Amino acid sequence: MNLVPKYTYNYDALWSFLNRRNLWFIKIRYLAVLALVILYVFLLFVPQLRLNTTQIVALPIISFSVLFYNISFRKIYKNLKFKLSECDVEKFNPLHFALIQIIFDIVALYLITYFTGNIESPFALLFILHGIIGSMILPGPVVFLMFGVLLACFFTISVLEYYGVFFHYSIVGLYEFPLYDNPYFLLIYSFVFMIMIFGGIFFANTIAHELYKREQDLKLALDKLNEAEIAKQKYTMGIVHEIKSPIVAVQSYLDLIIGKFLGPVSPVIEERIQKARKRSDEAIQIINDVLQISKLKLLDTITKEETDIEEIISYIIEQKKISADAKNIMLFFSDKRTYLKKIMGDRELLRLALSNLIGNSVKYTNNGGKIEIILYSTFRETIIEICDDGIGIPQDELKNVFRDFYRSSLIRQKGIEGTGLGLTLVKQIIDTHNGKITVQSPSRLSDNVGPGTTFRIYLRHS
Repeated sequence: MNLVPKYTYNYDALWSFLNRRNLWFIKIRYLAVLALVILYVFLLFVPQLRLNTTQIVALPIISFSVLFYNISFRKIYKNLKFKLSECDVEKFNPLHFALIQIIFDIVALYLITYFTGNIESPFALLFILHGIIGSMILPGPVVFLMFGVLLACFFTISVLEYYGVFFHYSIVGLYEFPLYDNPYFLLIYSFVFMIMIFGGIFFANTIAHELYKREQDLKLALDKLNEAEIAKQKYTMGIVHEIKSPIVAVQSYLDLIIGKFLGPVSPVIEERIQKARKRSDEAIQIINDVLQISKLKLLDTITKEETDIEEIISYIIEQKKISADAKNIMLFFSDKRTYLKKIMGDRELLRLALSNLIGNSVKYTNNGGKIEIILYSTFRETIIEICDDGIGIPQDELKNVFRDFYRSSLIRQKGIEGTGLGLTLVKQIIDTHNGKITVQSPSRLSDNVGPGTTFRIYLRHS
């Protein structure tokens, strides 16, 4: 039997939801058994209420049966496990399992209702709750069929009890006068009870149906947006890569002129060509940043492995040391971790993020400045602090540093070239590792040279 709505799009979400609900049914049923036991003891020891011999035997048997089939359901659930990749609408799936559980519960509840007064039993009202729960999981026609059969049995037995064909079990002392033999009560109660159950099922199923359909439509729309984003990123990468080729060709011609392979050039012309060569390098850097961001956005998953963050930082410092020495910048690195644990992450992406941050510190720190890179740790995470006494970031601009193409007003005033994409890339890489990055300016190294900036990265241990 295919119980899954035809418009279902996101099957994994459906199976995951049903798995949680099935486990919830099993757990809550243990509480129901406990409630039955408490009720049974209450009925036995309250002197105003009395049960006959059959009821005294039947109620514990029903309680034990509920406990027994619940333990069985628990074992079935553990054995089947219903892996998302293996669930199929044409095979036994979590929806069928939910249906079976609901049927067992309805039968058990009816037996409890029958042995505590049938139409007089206060437990009959629990059918309304079961109808609403079933309506939020199962298709409407299935729920209406189940409760239609239930009500038919319920009312038929009530009529047979009225005519004395079936013995009526009641909780003596619960009511001052018996109600099951009152034809007016029987008629009005049956009518209202039927309206309450079918009305509850209808409204609950309608609301659940609309919410479920909207969820499926939303998932479909999100997937289409993701597909459009992927297509856009691929298009961007293609165009940007094509732009890179002629710029590289121009650089080759400029190198020929600068190297005087085409003959001598005047100092004035050589100076202009050197500036053009530098600007072409900046253009290539912009292109590389855009390509990196586009590639990162195309990654649905990242390759995670145990990564030694100290090793990555040492490698980056060795690369940046030449640039730092050229500006007479003191570059310090210290490892103050108390927990020397590795990080589960993509080595190349983390190297790219840290290289951007350390490179920015070198780039935006004045001659004779200072940069400190310190590793801290807690039991749960590693903290990477990159602190400098560079030009800093204005307080009112700190909230914008991770936006695409953002560049500090201080950087623009000093005429330092850049893309404004480096920190965006860093933020995306840290986010894909479920980490956090913060920025602070002035830094603790702030002095007369510059206010400085501090970046802190928080990454969870493996």
